[in-house]
Amino acid sequence: MAAAAPDDTRTPHVPVLLRPLLAAVAPIDGIWLDGTFGAGGYTRGLLDAGAARVIAVDRDPLAFEMAADWAAEYGDRITMQQGVFSRMDDYAQDLDGIVLDLGVSSMQLDQAERGFSFMKDGPLDMRMSQDGPSAADLVNDADEETLANILFQYGEERASRRIAKAIGRARAEAPITTTLDLAALIEGCLPRAKPGQSHPATRSFQALRIAVNNEYGELFQGLMAAERALKAGGKLAVVTFHSVEDRMVKRFLTARSGSGGNANRYAPEQHREAPQFRVEKRKAIGPDAQELAENPRSRSAKLRVGIRTDAPPGDIDAKSIGMPMVKGLN
Repeated sequence: MAAAAPDDTRTPHVPVLLRPLLAAVAPIDGIWLDGTFGAGGYTRGLLDAGAARVIAVDRDPLAFEMAADWAAEYGDRITMQQGVFSRMDDYAQDLDGIVLDLGVSSMQLDQAERGFSFMKDGPLDMRMSQDGPSAADLVNDADEETLANILFQYGEERASRRIAKAIGRARAEAPITTTLDLAALIEGCLPRAKPGQSHPATRSFQALRIAVNNEYGELFQGLMAAERALKAGGKLAVVTFHSVEDRMVKRFLTARSGSGGNANRYAPEQHREAPQFRVEKRKAIGPDAQELAENPRSRSAKLRVGIRTDAPPGDIDAKSIGMPMVKGLN
């Protein structure tokens, strides 16, 4: 079945790299799992392209509430599963395909009360699942060294120690509880942004969001869960939005496809297990000119695809695929 164009009247969300993703995993049939359901763009795309059923996974209960009206059109072809994609192999087995979009949902960014945006005043929250410790808990309770390490390792913020010290001084006077208070504090630690540059708080807010939601740990565990959940010939498609995530996915697929090579050509050849994935395109797929014009958010997106072999699943070390580590959090 040919892929139908997304009906943008049903939701304002524009799924990134949907067209190249559908092309890369075609033909689409059988049972798929969308591990990052969000506003449902990929789920709808998969169903319209021929998937018999999609298991839609999201840790945010609001995602399913917002999708209730249009999801009813697909009947039992959609199964809603609240949870995390790191447990996808508990939700399903022998899948024909898995899709992961690692970007933050626009519906979360747009809601000030969720506390993800440094452009809107709201509680310093950032919890995708709406439970557990919040960003305010982390900012006010973690020691300065841990905060600095989070900002540097997860956000690649070079002024991490300066910002952590400023947070320490500010919270000694009063707790930091709102997004704009934290954003203003960070702005005071950095030079004024030049035209065209990102907001000074961008990297710090990214780092805190990643820490609050254990995003790198989820990605590592999710890749391993996908290996366990896919049937032979099943396809794994992952869309990333920054270099750390893309590095983790690239190194995972390289290692699991047996294409990493021997680090030392003079060393004895080591025994290698049968590869768990096959990668047909080594280079990541990015947005074309049409997509960039339609959706500027796609400019940093990269798509990588692996095809599951019939080799049994195995284990891999998180450090070997470049997962950043912060002492006390990992």
